[in-house]
Amino acid sequence: MDIAMQASLFDDPTGGPRLEALGGAVRRRVLTAGAWVDVRPGWLTGSEQLLADLADTSRRNAVPWRAERRRMYDRVVDVPRLVSFYDEGAPLPDPVLAAARDALSAHYLPELGEPFATAGLCWYRDGSDSVAWHGDTIGRSATEDTMVAILSLGAARTLALRPRGGGATVRYSLGHGDLLVMGGSCQRTWEHAVPKTTRPIGPRISVQFRTRGVR
Repeated sequence: MDIAMQASLFDDPTGGPRLEALGGAVRRRVLTAGAWVDVRPGWLTGSEQLLADLADTSRRNAVPWRAERRRMYDRVVDVPRLVSFYDEGAPLPDPVLAAARDALSAHYLPELGEPFATAGLCWYRDGSDSVAWHGDTIGRSATEDTMVAILSLGAARTLALRPRGGGATVRYSLGHGDLLVMGGSCQRTWEHAVPKTTRPIGPRISVQFRTRGVR
C-alpha cells in the first residue's frame, strides 16, 4: 500500500530567495523502528531564482557539477543526475544555503546535539533523472541515529520512503522550496528514492545537509 503526502506549496516568484520560519511550521511524522520525517512546506520562497543561479555554470561561484559513472553488475553506467559536494568548511555557492544550514543547525541542535556540516547537491534535469532506493549509511549513520535535511528547489518530484524489509511506501511531493528532514534511525531502518517519471517536468535541485562524517 502507498501512502501519499503532499508537501509542496506554491513558490513566490515575485522576490528573491527568502527563508521563512521553522518553529511550529514543521510537522513531524513518526515512522517505525525509531525513524521519523519532518516536513516544512515552502520554507524557502523565491526558490526558482536560487535554482537558476545554482544551475548557471557561467557564474563566478558556479557549482562544479559533475556526472558520475557507477558499476552495476557487469557494466559501468551513467548516474542519472548531476552532483556536487561541499565538505565541512567549504564555502557554499550561495549565501542563502549557508543561512539555511545555520537555521537548521539552530533549530535541531537540542535534538541532534551537533550542527549540520556538509552540503550535497543533486540536479535532476528532467523526469528521466532519478536516484534508486538507498539509505545514507556511509560513515557514522551506519551505526548511529542522525539527520539528513533536504531542501528542494524547482519542479516538484516524488520522494518515496519505505521500510527496509518491506512495508507501506510513504510518498512526498517536494519542490518549490520545501524542506524534508529524515531523522532518528531513518537512514538505517528505511530507504528513500526519487523515481523516474514520464510526465513532462522541469528541473529540480535538491540540497542535502548532513552532519560531520555522514554520507
